[in-house]
Amino acid sequence: MWAYRLMRWFLRQVVRTFYRQVVAVGLENIPPEGSGPVLFAGNHPNSLIDPLLIVATSGRIVCFAAKDTLFRSRLLRVFLRALGAVPIRRRMDHGEGSHIDNSEAFDALFGVLAGGRCIGIFPEGISHDQAQLARLKTGAARIAYGVMAQRPDLPLRVVPCGLTYIHRRHFRSRVLVQYGPPIVIGAEELGRYAADERKAVRDLTADIDAGLRALTINASDWDTLRVLDAVRRMYQPPKIPLRDRVELARRFSLVYEQVKDEPDVVRLFERVRDYNRRLRDVGLTDAQLRRPLRPAAVAGKIAWQLWWVLVLLPLAAPGVVVHAPIGMLMVWAGQRWAPRKDVVGTSKLVIGLLLVAIAYAGLCAAAAIAYGPHALALALVLLPLSAYATIRVLERAASVRRLLMRVLRTLVLGREVAALRALRAELEGEIVTAVERFRPRDMQPLYPRPRSGEAAELP
Repeated sequence: MWAYRLMRWFLRQVVRTFYRQVVAVGLENIPPEGSGPVLFAGNHPNSLIDPLLIVATSGRIVCFAAKDTLFRSRLLRVFLRALGAVPIRRRMDHGEGSHIDNSEAFDALFGVLAGGRCIGIFPEGISHDQAQLARLKTGAARIAYGVMAQRPDLPLRVVPCGLTYIHRRHFRSRVLVQYGPPIVIGAEELGRYAADERKAVRDLTADIDAGLRALTINASDWDTLRVLDAVRRMYQPPKIPLRDRVELARRFSLVYEQVKDEPDVVRLFERVRDYNRRLRDVGLTDAQLRRPLRPAAVAGKIAWQLWWVLVLLPLAAPGVVVHAPIGMLMVWAGQRWAPRKDVVGTSKLVIGLLLVAIAYAGLCAAAAIAYGPHALALALVLLPLSAYATIRVLERAASVRRLLMRVLRTLVLGREVAALRALRAELEGEIVTAVERFRPRDMQPLYPRPRSGEAAELP
């Protein structure tokens, strides 16, 4: 499996370059190598990036089931084979009247699990851009029980995997990978399967669904999710970890479905939606509005960012000529050529990798031809370093630009900004009151929150 391990190391570098922050939690729920087979069952919001993140963060060797149409591309076929992917034929890809036979694929997946190794599957069946989990297919449960029927001596574990992207299409965004408590398939479960296969498969699929919903944010539509995210921002303490940020968002989405018809909740929801609209109109974010503008602090932040720009510029300058066009092409082509919204991120990643590989290969070849092997070695070291410096310089320059635009908008739209700050303060108080009223009593609070001089609690 040296090819897999080499590919996994490479993918870790890729995802930690494409995303500014990759946080993996719940790793203690993953049985270590050699302790038995694991079936990773994840949600599927971001096409090929989803399995890459599980491969990069789980610490186990994971083989994935992938739709067979992906294997038509020579480049993808080499990549998928290196990762041990197993092609699956889907009726939606071949037409309703076509003959679908996945017996060989299922045998291959059974063989992986029977050997004590891991497979990954996305029970939704397809990557999508909806605001909630799609209805799960029963394939994961059927695979789990199928291998247990062959090897009842193996305690199979199904580990739910929740993938949450802050901005899934954006380069240098953040992503949280959560591994939930494993669902153990043992002798008792196998007995229920022997008694009634269909019911056992349905029950296990329901357990997987519950495990995934405990790790993901689900809402009826994206507009609702945006409003609830604004509620979460106004409610949470500043600078909380990404894990808690996602957990609060999940809780707000969960409880909102139970209380959304309450008159006070309907009124508050509409006020927060209007607040979001007014923020967009003035071109500010909630985070920018929340932080007051102090001239000394603004000047200090700008000076700090410019200092780092100057420090990194000597290393970044040679690479800007190479990497800046690649970045622009990656963003443009990823948006233009992606067939669906849920594959924009994957398109950017694949296009960026191809362009970097072509550019690096050409530059390294030119260096070797012109100056010999020492120049080739130097190029192999300097190109990645220059790429890192270029990304950091561009990020800090963008931070300075955003800060200056914030200052300009605040000065030009001072009255509207002041009114929005006052509205935000009102909404924050109303949200705290609503949470104290509607939070289920059995929901353990995450943070203490003072209100009106008294100790109040966050959900």
